[in-house]
Amino acid sequence: YNRVWIPDNEKVWQSAEITKNYKAGDRFLHVQLEDGTELNYPVDPTALPPLRNPDILVGENDLTALSYLHEPAVLHNLKVRFVESKLIYTYSGIILVAINPYKQLPIYGDAIIHAYSGQNMGDMDPHIFAVAEEAYKQMARNNKNQSIIVSGESGAGKTVSARYTMRYFATVSKSSSNAHVEDKVLASNPITEAVGNAKTTRNDNSSRFGKYTEISFDQSYQIIGANMRTYLLEKSRVVFQSENERNYHIFYQLCASAMQPEFKHLKLGSAEEFNYTRMGGSTVIEGVDDRANMVETQKTFALLDLKGDFQMDVFKILAAILHLGNVEITAVGDERSSISLEDKHLNIFCELLDLNCDKMAQWLCHRKIITTSETVIKPMTRAQAVNARDALAKKIYSHLFDFIVERINQALQFPGKQHTFIGVLDIYGFETFDVNSFEQFCINYANEKLQQQFNLHVFKLEQEEYMKEDIPWTLIDFYDNQPVIDLIEAKMGILELLDEECLLPHGTDENWLQKLYNNFVNKNALFEKPRMSNTSFIIQHFADKVEYKCEGFLEKNRDTVYEVLTEILKESKFHLCAKFFQDNPVSVSPFSSTINIKSARPVLKSPNKQLRMTVGSKFRSSLSLLMVTLNATTPHYVRCIKPNDEKLPFEFDSKRVAQQLRACGVLETIRISAQSYPSRWTYIEFFSRYSILMTQQELSINDKKQICKTVLQRLIQDHNQYRFGRTKIFFRAGQVAYLEKLRSDKLRHACIMIQKSVRGWLQRKKFLRIKQAAIIIQQYFRGQRTVRQAITARTLKETWAAIIIQKYCRGYLVRRLCQLIHVAAVTIQAYTRGFLARKKYRKV
Repeated sequence: YNRVWIPDNEKVWQSAEITKNYKAGDRFLHVQLEDGTELNYPVDPTALPPLRNPDILVGENDLTALSYLHEPAVLHNLKVRFVESKLIYTYSGIILVAINPYKQLPIYGDAIIHAYSGQNMGDMDPHIFAVAEEAYKQMARNNKNQSIIVSGESGAGKTVSARYTMRYFATVSKSSSNAHVEDKVLASNPITEAVGNAKTTRNDNSSRFGKYTEISFDQSYQIIGANMRTYLLEKSRVVFQSENERNYHIFYQLCASAMQPEFKHLKLGSAEEFNYTRMGGSTVIEGVDDRANMVETQKTFALLDLKGDFQMDVFKILAAILHLGNVEITAVGDERSSISLEDKHLNIFCELLDLNCDKMAQWLCHRKIITTSETVIKPMTRAQAVNARDALAKKIYSHLFDFIVERINQALQFPGKQHTFIGVLDIYGFETFDVNSFEQFCINYANEKLQQQFNLHVFKLEQEEYMKEDIPWTLIDFYDNQPVIDLIEAKMGILELLDEECLLPHGTDENWLQKLYNNFVNKNALFEKPRMSNTSFIIQHFADKVEYKCEGFLEKNRDTVYEVLTEILKESKFHLCAKFFQDNPVSVSPFSSTINIKSARPVLKSPNKQLRMTVGSKFRSSLSLLMVTLNATTPHYVRCIKPNDEKLPFEFDSKRVAQQLRACGVLETIRISAQSYPSRWTYIEFFSRYSILMTQQELSINDKKQICKTVLQRLIQDHNQYRFGRTKIFFRAGQVAYLEKLRSDKLRHACIMIQKSVRGWLQRKKFLRIKQAAIIIQQYFRGQRTVRQAITARTLKETWAAIIIQKYCRGYLVRRLCQLIHVAAVTIQAYTRGFLARKKYRKV
């Protein structure tokens, strides 16, 4: 009986064996579950349960190789490989599916890298190194730039995967020079992770910014440098963390090293002593030594030639941010607030940054409003002052982050011209939390754009090419997320309405949200108003529905700091602080060769508010440029999967995995692979590659296109396995591998023929030498034998005579000895008998 998959609420799908033949028209399918339970499963004759693959196919390293391609087969294959075989990588056509094992595995050493180097994708087990090798090989073969797009949910392992691809390139393309460029490229990872990664509820090392690392190669395809582009640092984390989350790692590393002599002047303590690091209630990550990580961070700074003075300047600013968060702001009535000049942390903050303490205490609690006729100083409430303090802390950290990235890029700069590059994109995964704000909105917007790029590359462009080549193709419906992107970025979309509200002097989150309700509720199916809330809105993203709280959207989008505070910081004698807030700000595209520092923009001095770009508009521009870059390269996809939410090693939650597979396009790829022609060659490429399989009669045809058609019809009998287009030949999965096998067999046969001839010649030559030697040996042997034969007859006679003489002599000697013994014996007997007789006689 056949086995099938039936839906299950807990396992998503469970296996069952058919116990009774199904006949057309039956309303129930009689099945037995794996636990022995008998079940009458109701079926629809038009949609029978999917069949299960035979056991021999379970565990395939490429999902497209399964006989039955559907969701339960994919889920089961991944589970068997992950849980039973402890294999975390699986191919799905052009996609590498990587499941996070939540455990260190010994599969990333240099020996493994060298094993994958030079191998074709598919020759060895699936691996992140195989994808990196494919990108490197295509770059070298086609002289075309490549991109590796690593995507997935937060906690799925994107950062680690991106890190391993960069390590692979650094190892296989290592140059002979002493510049150690590869080591510097790898050294950029620990630094950016320290200042840009943090613990969240889903991931202990979550990237809170997007990163596109462009690794540059020369004409010998050796690394000559790199450039890093960053996107949307989550600045709000500096001043606020949700429960069980942490601030950026660097703060905890610094606090863990506070007692070291070189950090004494920073006057730090444990992380529990500072508001900005204890807010989430989780200052320690299990299994992570922040003190040891600080040592590694310092080493990598030094490896990039960022020596002690630079490091200490960075640590001074980080310490100043922590002390700023501890500045106590006291409410004075309902409309005012104040800060004591004796405040310990305020004095340390001003001492570290070399600021005027009196001015800072005053302007943290007051703001200056400049009109055409007068300047008004207005006191702030405690809540407003706290917001001003936090905004300043976020701005300082943002500038510090940009400055560190700028210095890393300077350290990775290279002379001469870049020949090609491989870009590695490590960008935030799709996020949905209990409370989602502006950061999650931008992150999910970025993921929508990346998903659209994936759709265009894998689905739409595929179908369009089939049509262009006149290949029969059944159009397959798939989820197109262009409508949700239009909802966000189109004219009068969410971002444009947000920017419009930000331009209004009295714009509020509530007014903006009301505009969204008026424009989209009941007019756009992807936008919803929550039933129980008037401060939120819901967007139907490609992966899931997400509810966003409107509170803080305007403030985060404006990203402003009061001008008077920036003026105080400009007056600082601490060169780094003054540089952050210098005049003449220059906004530089994140796609330039280096990233310049942007100064805080004046709040009220701008003559035209339209010229002031918001965070949302800058992020949208950056994303558009990123898409242009990705579309100009050959993309390679790595889909990272989070197997469970508890971070348990090799535990497989089928429901969570199925949800991610549906969202990231893996199942759609498999569905199309089962019905389409994934491999394609131009006629010229096919002729050049497989001319060895062609007969002389076929090669005599002048038209190469006709030659290709003739040879294919001879080699592959099933004409449904390929299609002839205008300029290309399209093959179903497995057919190119079959042709490669025929080609390898032909080459192997030719090699054997050559080897046979060469070995025959060598053996013949060896045989003639041995024959000549044998003849000489025989010559001497026969001569010796002739001499011996001449004296053989006489020798035999003499020998025989000698034997006869010996015989008689020996007989004579033996007889004589016998006679002597006989005489002696008789004599002895006579004397004995006489003695005995005389003795008896005397007795008688």
